[in-house]
Amino acid sequence: MRGMMVRNAMAVAIIAMGGASLASGPISPFATILADPARPEADRARDADRKPAELVAFAKLKPGAQLAELAPGGGYFTRLLSAYVGPKGHIYAIAARPSPALTEIAGTHPNVSIVAGGPGEINVPAPIDMVWTTLNYHDFKNSKQGDSDAAALFDRAAFKALKPGGIYLIVDHQAAPGAGASVTSTLHRIEETVVRQEVGAAGFRFDGESDLLHHAADDHSLKVQETGIRGKTDQFILRFRKPR
Repeated sequence: MRGMMVRNAMAVAIIAMGGASLASGPISPFATILADPARPEADRARDADRKPAELVAFAKLKPGAQLAELAPGGGYFTRLLSAYVGPKGHIYAIAARPSPALTEIAGTHPNVSIVAGGPGEINVPAPIDMVWTTLNYHDFKNSKQGDSDAAALFDRAAFKALKPGGIYLIVDHQAAPGAGASVTSTLHRIEETVVRQEVGAAGFRFDGESDLLHHAADDHSLKVQETGIRGKTDQFILRFRKPR
């Protein structure tokens, strides 16, 4: 019976990584994390669209890392990042109004702390390795703070919070060419060129991009929550680094 349970767990892990065969080598630590039966079913349903294992690899996140996750929402990535960085790492979930799900995660995961603060505040106790945000940058643009917006404030705060050489990872919904930041409050999209320019202005060096979440069928004209496009939007992934 125990042998059958082990084989079943391995099969689940393989499925989580897209059907890799046993002959391809040992199961990766992230496959085991994805296969954890304690994960909510709603999270599992999003794995195929969000490709978390590949995204973490592109981000160059390491076990033991200390990172701030900006606007973690319901904690989809918070759970995974907590498991991946392990007990020597820590996740600072930056959330002015944490969701019940995020509050539950922080209560059951010792390496997750919810950090309150206003727009553009990243209050961490010491310099960290990474600032991570997914599908939020466009919303930061919609929160104005005097002559700036929360996006600009978060860019500067991320630069301050990171160690030299630290990484700032941004994933967001792509807007149509030429749209810039004009549809952040309507379609909830932003053009990646705007993000590159703004983050660079905060002092970061562009370090890489990925087409992992590129969807050619998305013509960038629909609101990202609409039926048929939700979860299938064309998304850009940008990695920036604080100079050493």
